[in-house]
Amino acid sequence: MSWSADRFLNGHLKISQSRRGYRFSIDAVILAFHAVPAKLDERILDMGTGCGIMPLIIAHRHEGVHVTGVEIQPELAELARQNVCANGFQSRITILEKDVSQMRSHDIGPSVDMVITNPPYRKPGSGRVNPQNQRALARHEITLSLDGMVKAMRRFLVTGGSGWIIYPVERVAELMTAMQTHNLEPKYLRLIHSRIDTEAKRCLLKIVKAARPGLIAGPPLAIYDADGAYTEEVAAMFCP
Repeated sequence: MSWSADRFLNGHLKISQSRRGYRFSIDAVILAFHAVPAKLDERILDMGTGCGIMPLIIAHRHEGVHVTGVEIQPELAELARQNVCANGFQSRITILEKDVSQMRSHDIGPSVDMVITNPPYRKPGSGRVNPQNQRALARHEITLSLDGMVKAMRRFLVTGGSGWIIYPVERVAELMTAMQTHNLEPKYLRLIHSRIDTEAKRCLLKIVKAARPGLIAGPPLAIYDADGAYTEEVAAMFCP
């Protein structure tokens, strides 16, 4: 497997990732920007960490938090560990090579304060499955279904803990229903548009375990402006 070595957050992070396999997308940047810890020593779980990009961004921005990244694919889990070491976060980021749906609470210790995930979002049998295995597992519910993901979030979160997820708009009703079925209350929703004049394709959702009902809809987020450059808000997400 051929790897690329990239600089991120104005050179503050060094990220190696596959040239032809799974590579993190703008979704990870958006998710890490919004998932702000509520306290200094927060414990965070990233389900499906890939190359470890979200734990690295969050650990860099929020001193004192500890992030556990879980990845089922051995090559990506090892790559995430290498990225953690390359950036000196061994004491604050732990990478586990495990199947999230099979994990139990003792696998990560005490319940966590926050769960973040940019999960596979296409149902089995829907759309073309990428022949590149890393990308296929990242996009299709091959090893982790929506129900399995929601159950895992409930299992690992403390009561009152929060979760952040990016998901296709076309499945948002299904996502919210699954969350509420498992006592995870949707609290904040933000639609994500390629440009402000296009239909939203994805949404950002925050949930809180065992919270009272009450959903806030945030302002729309446009990724690109009319000239094809990142909008001012998105460009700021790439800053340290």
